[in-house]
Order: sequence, then structure tokens, then C-alpha cells
Amino acid sequence: MDIYLIRHTQTATDPGLCYGQSDIALAASFAEEMAAVHDKLPEFDEDCQVFCSPLIRCLQLAQTFSDTVTTDDRLQELNFGDWEGQRFDDLDAEILQQWTNNFVTAAPPNGENFEDLYQRAGEFWQELLASNAKQVLVITHAGVIRALLARALNLPLSNSFQLRIDSGSAHKLRLADDYLYVEYINL
Repeated sequence: MDIYLIRHTQTATDPGLCYGQSDIALAASFAEEMAAVHDKLPEFDEDCQVFCSPLIRCLQLAQTFSDTVTTDDRLQELNFGDWEGQRFDDLDAEILQQWTNNFVTAAPPNGENFEDLYQRAGEFWQELLASNAKQVLVITHAGVIRALLARALNLPLSNSFQLRIDSGSAHKLRLADDYLYVEYINL
């Protein structure tokens, strides 16, 4: 099974905005960025399965690959709770630093921690690996991609943010003979 993890393209937000599970539109440069994503990838078989987060920034890109897209809530970005829609600079610096230092187990107020995201994305991942799919595209968010790569590589969750996940990036994994290979990251 060939698995392509793809991060959505740039959003139409100012830098520093906290927008995890907020439904944010894509940047005006979407058409060019979408074409660049397609140029990085091979032609896919007709039976290639396409999964994505239900948020529009992922769904819009996913629909350029297939007319048949399966959305899955488990592929949504981290829920930042009360911080959604706020600028990080406007949050209480001490509370933000506490979360930054302990993001794996600490959650923003009324949000979720990274371990929660890891568990829900992991449920999707286990179902995917148990399927008979030949090719799969998963269009999602940086946090989810980090969680899935941490699972694939058996990384401590606290190290997952050392993985750079650019907007519009592709990451390829291959499941063969019950072994999962990482073919490339952040293409």
C-alpha cells in the first residue's frame, strides 16, 4: 500500500492566528499551490482512495484529486478550544508557555492535548493499515501528519514537532510485507 500524507495549502490568515479546528479559507494562491502539489505526485490509479479532514482547507484540495472523497473527523487538526480564532500574541504568555512546554499532555482551555490528537488519528491509521487499499491519499493538517509520522517511526510525541511539515507538502509511506517504510518527508 502506498500512502501519501498531504498537508493543505496556505490559508487566508495572518501569521500567528490560532485556528486548529476553525474552518479557515485557503489563500488566493490556491490554484498555483494546488498545481504544485499535483506536480510533486505521481498519477494515481482509479481505485486510489482519498480521505481528508472535513475542514474546507483540506476538502477543497482533496476534491482536486477525486470526485469520491471520504471525510473523517479524526483527521482534523488539534482542537485549541478557547484559543481558536485568537492570535497567539494575545494569549496569556505564562499559560501559553506552560502549554508549549507540555503540549503532549496539557490542553488549551476547553481544547485537546497532542496525545488526544495522536489517539484519534491513530484509530484512523490502524483502520487504514488493516484495509486492502493499494493507494491512499490523506489530505490533512500538520499536527495530524506529525502524529501519524510519530506513530510510524515510533517517535516520542514530544519529538514530533521536530518534523517540518510545510503547507502543500507531501509525505510518502509504503506498507509492504507487514513493514511500514517512510519513503520521503516534506516534499
